[in-house]
Amino acid sequence: MKKNMGSCSNAVSMAFMACLVMNSLVFVAYGGDFYQDFDLTWGDRRGKIFNGGKLLSLSLDRVSGSGFQSKKEYLFGRIDMQLKLVAGNSAGTVTAYYLSSQGPTHDEIDFEFLGNLSGDPYILHTNVFTQGKGDREQQFYLWFDPTRNFHTYSIIWKPQHIIFLVDNIPIRVFKNAESIGVPFPKSQPMRIYSSLWNADDWATRGGLVKTDWTKAPFTAYYRNFNANACVWSGTGSSCGGTNSVSDGAWETNGLDAPGRRRLRWVQKYFMIYNYCTDLKRFPQGVPPECKRRF
Repeated sequence: MKKNMGSCSNAVSMAFMACLVMNSLVFVAYGGDFYQDFDLTWGDRRGKIFNGGKLLSLSLDRVSGSGFQSKKEYLFGRIDMQLKLVAGNSAGTVTAYYLSSQGPTHDEIDFEFLGNLSGDPYILHTNVFTQGKGDREQQFYLWFDPTRNFHTYSIIWKPQHIIFLVDNIPIRVFKNAESIGVPFPKSQPMRIYSSLWNADDWATRGGLVKTDWTKAPFTAYYRNFNANACVWSGTGSSCGGTNSVSDGAWETNGLDAPGRRRLRWVQKYFMIYNYCTDLKRFPQGVPPECKRRF
């Protein structure tokens, strides 16, 4: 079982107090029921909630994809979702699962799963947008077949850092580097979004492999959503969740030693693209956060 995080007022890091906006707030529980927590927002009947609200599916066919979004907005915390991705020939499809605010200067924290031909691995594409600007891509292969079983994909979003995790293994850390002039998402509440859509102009081998519509409909499945997070109400935010954010000290203090070892393992053996090492893309020098050793 996960340990309870406690209220924001008891958090180890004083920076986490940023989620206590305007009011003295209480510890509130959220998560677990797709009827309660999400709206199917597009795709007609291609998005479905069943099993009493415990399971959700999105489908894509030649006419349309589908998507959903959370009813609530969040400002800091941990978001967990279990996904089982499109099986078989998923080339050209993208399953996106992300946090985002709205507007031209929006913030966004992305997981995108780029489909591939049968037998070839999915690519997990991650990105962080701040004030409307992204271009911070890191991509990974996974060390398992994400279509055979459900796996947990998590985002820890704190004022100090953003951590991407797969089955509770950290794969990426984006730290707050405002001290050297790099914007960090910390003031715009974000909703949770997911969509399944056709992107065969770029998703698989740069668009060389197109979607095989004879394999449609393509379907991805979701379960076991949990948000241990500060919920934004428009006048402030309340923080909580019945389950803990996880068993790691990195929840408030960054990665502990085992977490750093796991991160190095993933980045050594499974990372296939890192914007911080793409000198062709940045001939005048990589972005400033890439030069800083945390």
